[in-house]
Amino acid sequence: MKTGDRGPLPGAGDEQAGNPDGGRSTGEAREIQWVLQPRGTARVRGPQHFNHSVRVGVDLSESTYESALGADAEELRRIFPDGLARLWGATPDMRAKSAKVTALRDCRIGDELLFYADKQFVARARILGLFRNRPLAQAIWGADDSQRTWEHIMALGDVAEFNVPAEPVLRGLGLGPSLRSLTLVRAEDRLRFLDVLENLESPGQGEAAAPVAEELTPAPKKLRRDDLFRALATLNTHSQKQRPSRHKPLTLLWAVGRLAEGRDRVVDWETFKNEMGPLLKDFGLPDSRITPEYPFWHLRSSGLWDVEGVGSEEFKPTSAALGAAGARAGLTRDAARILRKSLARAEAVGLLCSKYFEDVDRDALLGRVGLAGYASASGHDPDGERGGPVARRDVTSSRPERNREIVETLKTMYTHECQVCGKRVATQFSYYSEAAHIRGIGDPHGGPDELSNLLSLCPNHHVEFDRLAIYIDETWAVRRNSDGAVEYQLKRHADHVINEDHVRYHRGLCGRL
Repeated sequence: MKTGDRGPLPGAGDEQAGNPDGGRSTGEAREIQWVLQPRGTARVRGPQHFNHSVRVGVDLSESTYESALGADAEELRRIFPDGLARLWGATPDMRAKSAKVTALRDCRIGDELLFYADKQFVARARILGLFRNRPLAQAIWGADDSQRTWEHIMALGDVAEFNVPAEPVLRGLGLGPSLRSLTLVRAEDRLRFLDVLENLESPGQGEAAAPVAEELTPAPKKLRRDDLFRALATLNTHSQKQRPSRHKPLTLLWAVGRLAEGRDRVVDWETFKNEMGPLLKDFGLPDSRITPEYPFWHLRSSGLWDVEGVGSEEFKPTSAALGAAGARAGLTRDAARILRKSLARAEAVGLLCSKYFEDVDRDALLGRVGLAGYASASGHDPDGERGGPVARRDVTSSRPERNREIVETLKTMYTHECQVCGKRVATQFSYYSEAAHIRGIGDPHGGPDELSNLLSLCPNHHVEFDRLAIYIDETWAVRRNSDGAVEYQLKRHADHVINEDHVRYHRGLCGRL
């Protein structure tokens, strides 16, 4: 996400700082404040929230979020014209006086947010907008144990991640050895400790902001969504026994998995070799050579892949030469920007699997590349992970809590008939049907638990729909995924309005763009 005229890159010095309304003079830049923000522990899903809404970003076009934008819609779209918003929030504080109350009251657009975790400052970003929007916060993060949500929302510029010991700064500010609350550091105090932070800063696990000069260099051509999918479908692969090699598509699946997990877009050659080598051995074509240097170097021809650190086209990409050059590679910025959006990511995974890995165990493959939830429409809900904007209840682990009322409404509406085949499963005293989510509420799909995202299905068609054996096309025909043959026309009750975005998402998982 470029900052454009909305402000500087995070991490830029005061002499380069800016604000959302344009340039800021050196004198004005000295008024920037720090907002110190505890990221939150795993118990309150802090790391998951950070990955979801800051590192990956919130797709404002998704119906769950779009319907919650309210009066803030226009301003958020102005700040994030590409539709991918980096957002963080704070819960209300009803006390008359506290550090948090002061911070919420006195922080300003243009201030710098510093994230704190595990006795370190771990990231920073410029504040581009301030909002109070409870429905949007609820949709993004849910609620805490006291049923409060993080409704004081900050819109953030590009995020620079690092690891900086926080104690010297905190003690110098008189805050003690650790940070316990959202805290505002006034401009004059920030200036006293700015050099300390800059001198300690070192690259961390996230992708740091690019140098200003790089951001100002015009790209030759911006990759569009259609360009990306055209490239994925037409990869230039060498053939083995008339079958396309899996080196390039497997590398792209691995790269998409890194994005989904919030990992670096670009990696060094040694990391790539160590991670891709075993994947090529286990999921490449039988008898195919294990040569990770081939996709590392030659994926550039797809237009989706960058190689850094090697400037000559005459370069011979041997393993030793790539290591000696300190070569790094990964998805281009444009490709990563598109694939950070959940719908595009689902469609890309579905396309790559259906085109290049038809005879491969999809569960095993996607599990290995960090995309396990994409093997089925329901996704997965591992302990402690957050699957989407659905309420949870405590059992032996954290899991989505289904809304039983809408399930019963759906089953009554269709009198337990399957919307695919029209059959009802008879029991001794009644009939049986299952409510299937079109876009799963488990990770990574994050679908909503609402009537517009449900189908009434018999057990057989529920399994087939969930395991991507059937899909619904644009005309509401139910087709077999293996050959596209029409099997049924989906039955729809007049009072059942199905969200077509969710149907498209499922179709994308099936590889049917």
